[in-house]
Amino acid sequence: MAADLHEKTNRYHDLLAEALDAAEVAPQTDTPMGEAALECLEMAESYLDDGEHFREQDDWVNALAAFSYGHAWLDAGARIGLFEVPREGHLFTV
Repeated sequence: MAADLHEKTNRYHDLLAEALDAAEVAPQTDTPMGEAALECLEMAESYLDDGEHFREQDDWVNALAAFSYGHAWLDAGARIGLFEVPREGHLFTV
């Protein structure tokens, strides 16, 4: 069971890191929507950092949760138009 948790956690880490690289802020950053996009990016990046910290501490459950939450911020932002993201592939559900 631990091997499955480790594999899934590492897979979600990679998904979040790749999604962060792919997401581009869509609205101008000096607008309320642009500011919201930047805040979503900051949350996703923070969850990536938190997840990496938890993983280093051998806290795989919280690492998986952090990586999942981080990706959720990006995916939700993409759905409401805060980010330009790839429409094909596995990174986003838009």
